[in-house]
Amino acid sequence: MKNILILADGAVAKHFVAWVGRKRVADNRYYVTCFNPDATPEKLGTNITVIHADPTSFARIKRIMEDVRFAQVFIVMENRDDAHYALKNVRLVDEKVLTILLDQWDDGAIGRDESNVLVLNSAELLAAHLYDHLPNVPVIAQNVGLGKGEVMEVLVPFGSTYAYRHVGSILQRKWRIAAIYRKEKLILPTNATMIQPNDTLLIVGKPMVLEGIYRTVNRRIGEFPEPYGKHMLLLLDFRHDKKRAQRYIGEVTQLMERLEHLRLIIRILSPDDFGLIETIKALENDRIEVLVNYTDERVASVVEYDIQEYDVGWVWCSPETFQKPHICEMLWHIKKVVTLFGETPFAELERAVILMDAKEKMESISSTAFDAAASLGLSLCLCDFDPEGAFDEHAIVAEHYETLAQIFNTSVEMVRKIANPVREMFAMRDVLHIVPFDQALCRPSLPDLLRAEAMRWVMRSKRHPRLLVPYGAAEAVLEL
Repeated sequence: MKNILILADGAVAKHFVAWVGRKRVADNRYYVTCFNPDATPEKLGTNITVIHADPTSFARIKRIMEDVRFAQVFIVMENRDDAHYALKNVRLVDEKVLTILLDQWDDGAIGRDESNVLVLNSAELLAAHLYDHLPNVPVIAQNVGLGKGEVMEVLVPFGSTYAYRHVGSILQRKWRIAAIYRKEKLILPTNATMIQPNDTLLIVGKPMVLEGIYRTVNRRIGEFPEPYGKHMLLLLDFRHDKKRAQRYIGEVTQLMERLEHLRLIIRILSPDDFGLIETIKALENDRIEVLVNYTDERVASVVEYDIQEYDVGWVWCSPETFQKPHICEMLWHIKKVVTLFGETPFAELERAVILMDAKEKMESISSTAFDAAASLGLSLCLCDFDPEGAFDEHAIVAEHYETLAQIFNTSVEMVRKIANPVREMFAMRDVLHIVPFDQALCRPSLPDLLRAEAMRWVMRSKRHPRLLVPYGAAEAVLEL
């Protein structure tokens, strides 16, 4: 049991004592000392004792503090001189007791040089509370942890780049989504938890990082590759890509004419053709930067550094470069969108195609698929090819995509056919294949060839360009 002394006078003190009475803390007992009876509300809790005495009287304060040992003293008084004398009396009786004084006069001098005294400025508290109600201002926890913005609430608006994404598909370095509030329920999220519009995210991490996350959450669909990052990275490994390097650069730079907000970083690996390097370097301008790796440092470490240094969200490379285990694993871990070049140039693409897969995967990539297709100027097609015609199993996924199409004010074509998905996909022309990017794509093996998994076969094809979208593995969701 802790005893708390409250020296009270005025309207703020009355509200404070009322709060103390409503928010019952069983282990606290409060002694409210006031000269004016109007300083306390009519109804008081059983753990509140009112002492009618003058808080500015040293003799009365001394007697009260000698009879009871107090853990804390609160001074909430309207008159500055009364508060000053009350503080002086408390310090004379016990200079070690923690004293909280409310400064209602914007007086920086009162209690400034006293030890064990915490002065709260009422004007600053009110201003901070008003500021929190402005639009586009993150709400930070001020009475939790350090109170420096390392705990923040973020509302997910309609059209946000975070809406309809699984938590597991979001890279969380130096920050975490600790909880989600939805329809007055607390959800402890897992990788498979889908973020929905009007959710409130409780995020924790470094304050500077959280400020950036807040701005990203409030960005609207149409700024692809956000929220994975702002810019593009093209990997050219001369062991595989030397003959096709200029074609790859041409495809990406042509796309940049459409996406004017993007910068392009070109990283050359295993350089052995200095003439080609000079040709590529001649393309440098305010939107294109060329980097050459001449060291023996691990390639994956170099690429990861580039991604972090230049805020890259979209990586382009050939299938041969991607299939190197360290590259693929690194890109999967840091949750970036990856485009693999195919035999069909990007300029000739007409549709973005998604082959029906497990429900969790389809939902996880849905928001990004719509955004990417719109940014690239492609129509979106969801294909359900099933040799046994079991289309009812995917009805929920189809409904999910149709709902998103209405929300994003776009369209999605649904194709259902009793057919072999591999054969149907190979027969298509001028399509971008959108694929869930899970860790299994980084570990091809002989058993993969023996299993009739359409995705494995399609990934081995080089006919179509592929867009790999990060996917979070499924777990249970806990609601409280």
